[in-house]
Amino acid sequence: MAMTNDKLTTTAARFAGYITRREGRKFLQLSDKFPEPMAPQEKTERDDWASLYIHIPFCRTLCPFCCFNRYLLDEVKARRYFANLKKEVEFYIQRGFRFSDFYFGGGTPTVLMDELLEFINFLKKNLNVKRISMETTHREINPEAIAALKKAGINRLSIGVQSFDNDLLKAMGRLVGSGEEAKEKLKMAQGQFDTVNADFTFNFPTQTITQFGKDIAAFKELGLDQATFYPLTPSPHKKSKLERQFSKVDNSREKDFYDVILRELYEGGYKASTAWCFSRSDRLIDEYIIDYDDYVGVGAGSVGFLNGDFFVNTFSLEKYDELISSGKLPIMSWRRLSEREHLRYYMLTKLFGMSLDPQKFRQRFGDDANRKLWWELMFFRISGLVKDNVQIEVTPEGYAHNVCYAEGILRRSKHFKGAVY
Repeated sequence: MAMTNDKLTTTAARFAGYITRREGRKFLQLSDKFPEPMAPQEKTERDDWASLYIHIPFCRTLCPFCCFNRYLLDEVKARRYFANLKKEVEFYIQRGFRFSDFYFGGGTPTVLMDELLEFINFLKKNLNVKRISMETTHREINPEAIAALKKAGINRLSIGVQSFDNDLLKAMGRLVGSGEEAKEKLKMAQGQFDTVNADFTFNFPTQTITQFGKDIAAFKELGLDQATFYPLTPSPHKKSKLERQFSKVDNSREKDFYDVILRELYEGGYKASTAWCFSRSDRLIDEYIIDYDDYVGVGAGSVGFLNGDFFVNTFSLEKYDELISSGKLPIMSWRRLSEREHLRYYMLTKLFGMSLDPQKFRQRFGDDANRKLWWELMFFRISGLVKDNVQIEVTPEGYAHNVCYAEGILRRSKHFKGAVY
């Protein structure tokens, strides 16, 4: 009997998940001998070909489930760190790099507001700043902070909520305030920036579908611009510790949670900006790996991707300070993707962002996407995961199964920041 369309689509999504997990493991196979990350000569006069990710690793408290590179706030170390960040950006400027799009992640970037604002002024003095996206927690939000960030030119403010359910927050070890406080802070920020985003976590070991559904209902009631939902993705080095503290992470539940997102948001007036991000109309998103083919990461534990070369900065604050002070880039390891790996990485990141533009693909690779990726795209088309329009777009069926391979894409790129720490 022929395989039904639904079974074929499910099989295709599982296969895509297998491919991305397999390819993602290759990103852990890094070399400690690396070339200088130089900007291509023909692009040095442009400021829109690569974005700049800025990692601020300090937090007032450390959430047990977080796998990003982060440290408890030490004001002396943090101020030294901000001074080193400026030097690292200067190293890239001296090498011909220009940036106009900036993303601050962490950690909690707003944990030392005076240093953060001074660093943004430094960027404005030295670069053509067009857009800034900033992460924070609702613990850091107050009228004064909102006014300062707005004056600094922040376009998108992403507030880490994780959940409004106090019992779940307690189980997570999320000690930054109650769910009701989070709602008040979100309402305070809404309308003050081009985009206000709330980050949520799903598939936490003790989290129920009912709890998650209530979180989404509360989000919709607030009328916010955007929400981004991250499946719990513990790094290989931290998964066992997390599971000892809580319970086993059951990845088979992810789709059950994701179905709630699709039903309540995608079918409820929100647009899928990425597989995990849902917005009212067109909004800025947090996935610089989608908006830009190339990006540079500065700060301890950040990563960069330039023309098929994958760079990783040292995770150690002490080593970061040592390398910067000696006039060196703080890169600790590197990997050059093969042509096939680069093509697949490009395809999957763009489809995670819901569409692949054939014209941009040709500009990137000098060839047609349907020729370079004929087998992969044919498989996705036959399986009903993508369709051809002006661009190659993810179908509604593809949305439903996108989470099956989205984890692999992000884990081997942005989420790599925690994978080896």
